[in-house]
Amino acid sequence: MVKKDQYNIAVAGATGAVGRKMLEILEERNFPVANLKALASARSVGQALPFNGNSLAVEELKENSFEGVDIALFSAGAGVSHQFAPSAVKSGCIVIDNSSAFRMEPDIPLVVPEVNPDAIGDEPGIIANPNCSTIQMVVVLKPIHDKYKIKRVVVSTYQSVSGSGQRAIEELQNQTKNLLAGKITEPNVYPHQIAFNCIPHIDNFLDSGYTKEEMKMVNETRKILGDPSIMISPTTVRVPVFYSHSESINVETFRPIHARGVRELLSGMDGICVTDNPESNEYPLAIDGAGKDEVFVGRIRDDISCENAVNFWVVSDNLRKGAALNAVQIAEYLIESR
Repeated sequence: MVKKDQYNIAVAGATGAVGRKMLEILEERNFPVANLKALASARSVGQALPFNGNSLAVEELKENSFEGVDIALFSAGAGVSHQFAPSAVKSGCIVIDNSSAFRMEPDIPLVVPEVNPDAIGDEPGIIANPNCSTIQMVVVLKPIHDKYKIKRVVVSTYQSVSGSGQRAIEELQNQTKNLLAGKITEPNVYPHQIAFNCIPHIDNFLDSGYTKEEMKMVNETRKILGDPSIMISPTTVRVPVFYSHSESINVETFRPIHARGVRELLSGMDGICVTDNPESNEYPLAIDGAGKDEVFVGRIRDDISCENAVNFWVVSDNLRKGAALNAVQIAEYLIESR
């Protein structure tokens, strides 16, 4: 990609929750946009989306939509990415894909800019955006791995309904209203009622007993950190929260590790905000992480059951750092490194 003052950008899946957030973040961060295409399915054509004080008309996503486009941000699902991303690359643009379509392809970089920007290389075609729950975890694990070398990670996630899209947000809203009014409610998006409930089931179950979401965290973390030897045991849970994912993480390392050193280490890292004053009831909360760009870390403490291990709590906005922001940051790295 040639260095320019401004770039032609396309957002595929622009009418979805993440696509809208991509447009919002491009505007917030004053990304140097020359022309912007908002692309979606045929049924969304005619919708208008706000951008930089103007109204952006939604166009139908087609094979020839990417002529003259420099960077395309995809967030329309794996099927759409498989169908259209290769033709976008053939048109000469770089694709940053938020779906699971290409994440584990060996020749496609899986990137979190604070962690492994060098994986992008000199002439990328498709760059994969990791899973939301993986992103916030590896931002914290990277400096720990560099200093202490991680042996094992045990993680339990508490994932908000916005990770399932707008229909899930509306389902939580409606179920909550109905239950408080004494009305019967039936689940549609999830296999069980989500209001006032926790569901230990995200994505399909595999023969191993783990879910696809859980195995994404295992495989993506190893790829991003470049270390297939790290042992990871995840449990992913959907909770009745609208925005922000929370994670309880236990890390065991090969080198001696203590909470104080981890707290000092993380406090100096870009993209991380340490909020760890339990005596004042200060620790990361989902409601405080919503709408923010940082990955918040707290409850940092030594593991009393295991030598060379620590526990901590991580919170991040899944639509921002967990999806749209990370994609835009990749685009920023692309233009800054040229």
